[in-house]
Order: sequence, then structure tokens, then C-alpha cells
Amino acid sequence: MHKEVYSICFMCTVRCPIKVTVEDGAVRWIEGNPHQLKGALCAKGSAGTALLNDSERLRYPMIRVGARGEGRWKRVSWEEALAYSAEKLQEVISKHGPESVVFGERQNLNTHLSKTFMRALGSPNHYTHDALCKGSVNTAFRTLTGYTDAQVTIDYANCKHIVLYGRNIFESLELKPIQALMDAMEKGSRITYIDTRATITASKAHRFWLIRPGTDLALNYALMNVILRENLYDETYVNRWVSGLNELRGFVEAMTPEWAEEETGIPAEEIVALAREISRDKPQVVFHYGYRGANHTNEIYFRRSIIMLNALMGSIESKGGLIIKKTAKDAGYGAFAKLVDQEGLPKPKAPRFDGVGGDLLPICDPAHGVGQQLPLAILKEQPYPIKAAISYRFDPLLSIPDYNQNKRAFDKLDFILTIDVNFSETAWYSDVVLPESMYLERSDSLQMADGPRPTIYMRRQCVPPRYDTKPYWEIIKLLAENLGVGKFFPYNTIEDIWNYQLKDMGIPLEKFEAKGFVALSDKPIIWDRKDGIKFKTPSGKIEFISSLMEEKGFASLEPYQSPSAPPEGMFRLTVGRNAVHTHVSTQNNPYLNELVPTNVLWINTVEAAKLGISDGQYVEVSSDQGWGRIKAFVTDLIHPEAVFMLHGFGRQVPVTTRCYNKGASDTALQKNITDMVGGSPGLHDTFVRVRPA
Repeated sequence: MHKEVYSICFMCTVRCPIKVTVEDGAVRWIEGNPHQLKGALCAKGSAGTALLNDSERLRYPMIRVGARGEGRWKRVSWEEALAYSAEKLQEVISKHGPESVVFGERQNLNTHLSKTFMRALGSPNHYTHDALCKGSVNTAFRTLTGYTDAQVTIDYANCKHIVLYGRNIFESLELKPIQALMDAMEKGSRITYIDTRATITASKAHRFWLIRPGTDLALNYALMNVILRENLYDETYVNRWVSGLNELRGFVEAMTPEWAEEETGIPAEEIVALAREISRDKPQVVFHYGYRGANHTNEIYFRRSIIMLNALMGSIESKGGLIIKKTAKDAGYGAFAKLVDQEGLPKPKAPRFDGVGGDLLPICDPAHGVGQQLPLAILKEQPYPIKAAISYRFDPLLSIPDYNQNKRAFDKLDFILTIDVNFSETAWYSDVVLPESMYLERSDSLQMADGPRPTIYMRRQCVPPRYDTKPYWEIIKLLAENLGVGKFFPYNTIEDIWNYQLKDMGIPLEKFEAKGFVALSDKPIIWDRKDGIKFKTPSGKIEFISSLMEEKGFASLEPYQSPSAPPEGMFRLTVGRNAVHTHVSTQNNPYLNELVPTNVLWINTVEAAKLGISDGQYVEVSSDQGWGRIKAFVTDLIHPEAVFMLHGFGRQVPVTTRCYNKGASDTALQKNITDMVGGSPGLHDTFVRVRPA
């Protein structure tokens, strides 16, 4: 039997729409949805079939019978696994209260179910991976515009000049934006790329600056200096929509291009040239605010500076600039419903484990929390003991900096439950593992994709589960029922969830069959730039002097501090990703592992020679947190103060045979420190020693 199914990929967080060809119950072909992606698909999306048929993924429920991390398991039925998990969670709740249970996940279509589950238990402690990735980007946007970064998008197709700060856009592969940007480049759009190493994106840029690590903020202040001194900003837009311009003008007055040259290594005349060049194309220009914004403990001020440059160019809510995403309501529809908004669901009273909303992290986003605070909260038992952790599609042991500290923290837990497709480091260290069906084997909650043209997407099951697995929406409902809170999950099928989400919108499910999605607007919705932009700040403007920050005692314009240079013989560890792997979840995929089986350490040619290190030689990399063994990649294409490695390698789960013990773990080397204003970890604030192995 032959059929074609429109669905949504989930090999990474982008969730591209796909078309899947199925014959006799087997997936024969996956391609990008031709109605949106012209059939294009990246390597990760194409490797979905390898994940589907992988015998090394989680295949049935298991309860640990040996010591944690020993790898001794007992296969059990779903009924036994759920009953055992509920019993252990109930024991923790009875002894320590519901707030002693923490739930972490990678943000996904079913997050509204996870939040419902935690509120039903009475715990405030739900968090996502977002803060680890871009917490300070989120906070920066809210301090300036009232919107989160997730509520803003970029009009790549009409952009005339885009500036990317380490945003390795051609190796992160958001297909739809990439296609739009490439089309714009063919029409003359320019790219300026700034990074501590030369990436694929650098090779495609019209201008590439190899910048000294940690000094991007100095560059931006110098750009502001030129823009304000030479009146290159969009005066009409700024006068209407920006407050605090005079304060900014005085703040950057001394931060000249010549001063920035000393900090960044970028010639002053080139900084002036960029400011003049990009202003000629305003407002169809973008200073890209980044996707992963978690480099330094002053990240909030760097991300704010990027958004402020966009404001000076008048590019926020502009064709070819940044667009505030529009909702179903903006398109004339009713609200898209989430189960977490149902009446009668308890509102936990205890403070959050991570301090978000309290004295510790007062302005970070409670919708995501600050996940890297988890091991610290467990170890210190502050604000109270944490005794149980549930992880869904998230690997806190390998994602939160300082792997060894993370394990010491998890050793203090009474119960660890993991729900996942793959055998992660956290799953290996858990007490119970519940296997989720992979995305081609299941349907999920609908995706409401806000944007200039708000659109609803549907993930549909393509083939039956290969193993004894279940979809998450069913797992969490069954777990809730075992804990006596099943009444907050009033559904039996995925169609029940879909109908609940669409109950106020008047859209029948049949409407998704033709293309896999339903667009709520025929054309982009752009607000009137003269009077129609709805900024959510108290003033209704872009606030350079942020009322949110000032009310909590944070300066809106913090004096610049030059980053410390590494001590002699040490380097600043920088990390990132490439086009093949997603975070920590794909290193054992048969296809993707064949393409990139391990990571290497980028090190500058001159610095490597000083240490007697040659290209391809094994080296030992160490910090105060841990160490690793990895091959050196000696190159001129990285700044002398930095070394670089891909995130996600150095795995320690023996049953994932393809990636076991391959490369080094960045998490084992990094210290767990946080931008205490914005919420991101400082992933590039660790110095490491490198020597021949």
C-alpha cells in the first residue's frame, strides 16, 4: 500500500514541514514539504529513517536493577513502569512536598501537556532547555520591546544587508530562512560575518571579521558611536518609537572606532565603513540577534546592543528587517487553546528552584526557567531540597555545563525518570526509562507557528511503532492517572487534543490533509510604522533605558569591561555546532555518525607550534572542571586566544556503540556560571590547558 503523509520533522528543534512516502508500512522517502520548502531537506531530516530503524534507541520500558550508571536494567511492562514511577514520585512528594519534583524538557509541541502535569502535581518547577541556549536573548528582547525573541522573526527575503555575530547560519540549517536568504543574496543582499573562527558562513559572507573573543560588545558600541555622531540613524522612526536616545548618545560618546580597534582587533576605518554602508540600506537591514546567545556572563548587554542597533536603523517591524510575529487573533481567528490554560488547574505557591521571578534571577522568563541552576539547587538544597527529576527529550547531564558536578548533584536525587527516544547520558543514569515513539511513529499536538503569516502545522503518524513505545501525550496522561491527577488530561486520542486546541478557531481537521498545514492569512501582516506598532513595554516604545531592568536594580547601560585574556599556555574554550548534528541527540545516528563521527579541537597554527602540537595529533584538554582527549585541527582560521570544539561528543553510554568514547565533551570542561541578569550560561567563559596527549 502506497501513501504520502504530510508531517513535521523532529530531527532538530526547527521542525521543518515534510512529506513522507510510505509503502507497506515502511518509510521509503522523506522530503521537505513541497508547498513550503521546494522539497529540500537537510542531512538530519534525511537521517530520520536511520533513527526509525535503529536498534540502539530505547525500545521498551526499563527499571534500573544495578547501581546508577552501571547499565543493569530489567525490562518491564508499561503498567509496571508507570506504577513504579508514580509510587516513587509520590514518596518524594509526601516527604518533601510537590516542589521537590523538577521537570526539564527540550521545548516541543507537547510542552503544554508537561506544564499541565507539573501544575497538577502542585510543583512550579518546569523548565526547558531554552535558557541554556538563549535565555539572555529572550531577556534582552523583553527589556527593550516587551516581546521575547521567539515572538520576533526576520524578513530574510527582503533584507539588503545582514550582520551575523557568530550566527553560523549556513551550518545551522533552518531551511526556510536559508532559502529566503539565498534568494535575497542572488538579488544583491550582503552579509557581514563576525566570529572567532572562519566557518562555512564566513566563506559565503561579503565581509568577514576575525574578532578577539568576547569583544563583540565593544564593536557594537563603536558602531553606535559612528551612527549617532554622523546622524546615520532613522530619525523619523527613532523619534516615534525609541526612548532613551540621549542617554545612549552620552554613553557611547567615548567608545570610538579607534578604541574598539584596540579591543577587537578590527581596524577602525572598517568599523566606520560598515556603519556608513549599512545605514544606506536602512530600514531593510538586520543585525542578527542570534539563536544561541550563551557565551559570556555579560551576554544581556551584548544582545541588547544588537537589538538597539536594529532600532537605530528603524528595522524593527520593517520589510526586510525584524518582524513582530502575529498571532491567530491578529489574523481574525479565536485563540489557539493549550491544556495548561484549562480552568481549575492548581497554581503552585512555592518559589521556583532556579530563583526565576525571585531575588536571584528577577527578570528571567519563568516560561522557560534557568535550567543550569538545577545542579546548584540540588547540591545546596536551596531554596529547598530537590529529590526527583523528570527529563523529557532533554539530557541535563550532558547539556548543563560541568558534567562531573551534574553527576554529583543527580547522586543526591531519590528518583530519576527519563522519557526519550534515545539512550542519553541522563537516561543511562536514571531509575526508570520510558521509551517514546519517534516522530515518524506518532502524532503530536498541533503547532501554532506565529509569524507574519500565522500558520498551524500538524505532525501525523506515518508508520506503526517498531518497538514497545508510546507517544508522549499518552505517556504523560497515564503517568498522571497513576498519580491521581488524570482529570486534568481529558482526552483519549490525539484527535481529542487537536479538537481541543482548535475549539475556538473554527478550523476542521480535514483542512490539514491537502498540505499538512493551514495558513491563517493570505499575505504578511505588517503593522503601520507610523502609529500601529504595538510594543509591550510600559511606555509603548523601544526602551533603551529599560523600565524592567531599572525597577529591579539593573543598569540599562553597563560600562564596558574588557574580557580577560587567557593566561599563558591556556585558551578560551568556544563551542558550537555544524550542519550534521543536533545538540546532544544525533551523535549515535547511523547516517549522521558516518558523516561526522567525532569532534576535533580547532587550534591556531602559531599557538599549536609553541606547544609542539601538529595537525591530527591527539591532545589533552583540561580545565578545573575536567579533561578530555581529542585530535587537534591546526588551522590559521581561528583566533589565537581561542580553541573550538563541536558540542555533544565524548559520550559515556556503552550501548550507544557508534558514538561511545568518541571525541571530547565540552560539558566536562565548562564551568557552570550564569549571566545573572539575562539567564544564559557563560559557555565561552572557561579557560583550558592544551598539551600533547
